[in-house]
Amino acid sequence: MVQRRVVVTGLGAITPLGNDVPSTWEALKNGESGAAPITLFDCSKFKTQFACEVKDFDPSDHFDRKAQRRYDRYAMFGLLSAKEALNDAGILEAQVDRNRVGVIFTSGVGGIASFEQEVRDYNPESGPRFSPFFIPRLIADITAGHISIEHGFHGPNYATVSACASGTNAIIDAYHMILLNKADVMVTGGAEAAVSITGIGGFNSLNALSTRNDDPQGASRPFSASRDGFVLGEGAGALILEEYEHAKARGAKIYAELVGVGLSADAYHLTASHPDGLGAKLVMKNALEDAGLKAEEVDYINVHGTSTPVGDLSEALAIKEVFGEHAYKLSISSTKSMTGHLLGAAGAVEAIASVKAIEEGVVPPTINHDEEDKDPEIDYKLDFTFNTKKERPIRVSLSNTFGFGGHNASVIFKKLEE
Repeated sequence: MVQRRVVVTGLGAITPLGNDVPSTWEALKNGESGAAPITLFDCSKFKTQFACEVKDFDPSDHFDRKAQRRYDRYAMFGLLSAKEALNDAGILEAQVDRNRVGVIFTSGVGGIASFEQEVRDYNPESGPRFSPFFIPRLIADITAGHISIEHGFHGPNYATVSACASGTNAIIDAYHMILLNKADVMVTGGAEAAVSITGIGGFNSLNALSTRNDDPQGASRPFSASRDGFVLGEGAGALILEEYEHAKARGAKIYAELVGVGLSADAYHLTASHPDGLGAKLVMKNALEDAGLKAEEVDYINVHGTSTPVGDLSEALAIKEVFGEHAYKLSISSTKSMTGHLLGAAGAVEAIASVKAIEEGVVPPTINHDEEDKDPEIDYKLDFTFNTKKERPIRVSLSNTFGFGGHNASVIFKKLEE
């Protein structure tokens, strides 16, 4: 039996840097920060008063009133990113078997804002009066359902939930669905909208967020000594994965091939990465083995790089061990320095950046690094692509995402070779 191949034929995104892929990618290349003071709620009493919100977003521009009652903000982001990806791939106009088109689309926390609103509206004296849309707005799988309903896709349909690794896990499952011949096309990715009272408050209670309120745009500073936590972001990313022969037969544009995936667990701590990068090492090794690639064939790593003290160091250590001397020849960058941390959507948006890096031969930067702000435990001979993009041929890119609970996921994309 001939091994099926999986390619990327469509991309869609709505992020703190832009409401589509072209604007997001341009901002990433230019090193722009999406961080700003929070506008979605009164945060004056919170330790962290800034985030990476999606800008210039009015639901009424995209959804009628009835639809707005059905969708949480995160689901709106997911639907819009999926529609952009589908249009980019030409799936909606193509003569494809919709029984062979599936959706695996996720969220790390789901409709957290809807949950808050219902609880605030509850009046114990008048008794329980909840919206009939409350539960459907809340649950993390509902965006996958909405996408399939809107477009009539009858293939595999569900969500993966593994905290900040959720988006990459969704891509991995979608990849396997095509390899296993369960589908020919998969809409995959993740959406998140957790810039909310409980989102900011909950992460503040874990001391996970930066509190650099006087400098929001400079707050996310991966691999710098003064890093003090991540910046919470929101948005969505969507990819169309397609079986290679299916894509070729319909004349689809192919961005790159998804050639390998990896999964692992730290089995160490609820929220902290293993200090020696144990799970990070294993997941990258697993992805390389799955792809049938040698470590020295990787040109670019889009790292998890959240700007947390332990996480950044452990990932840098893991890269050095897995890639050896080649670690000093490949390029590394954290696009979270610009987008913030999109939780369950992070893996999808960063996969898009990894694919675009291959397409254009550009490594987006890791911003907010000062030459004097060096962590003595981090090896700065590694090329973190600080502050300015780098142009170089990129044949293979790897994207890492790690989640609370010790969940690790990596995907490897490669320039298409006929």
